[in-house]
Amino acid sequence: MTEEELKNLSFEEALQKLENIVRELEGGRIKLDDAVAAYEQAVQLKQFCEQKLKAAQLKIEKIEIAPDGTMTTAPLPPMD
Repeated sequence: MTEEELKNLSFEEALQKLENIVRELEGGRIKLDDAVAAYEQAVQLKQFCEQKLKAAQLKIEKIEIAPDGTMTTAPLPPMD
């Protein structure tokens, strides 16, 4: 999968493609060369999905309510 093809995918599309590859590999009915190529594509898709999730996490903020009732926002703590 080229960088351009990856860049044009939504998170949901990439995740669906990744799930399909995993199913194929788990099925065990794929030739070795095809399995290696599928695995390489799965790694690319996994990294892409992780980057999308990390970018989304940076945009999400936690709403905090102070003792006096005022509301503020703060970044969510990083997920490990």
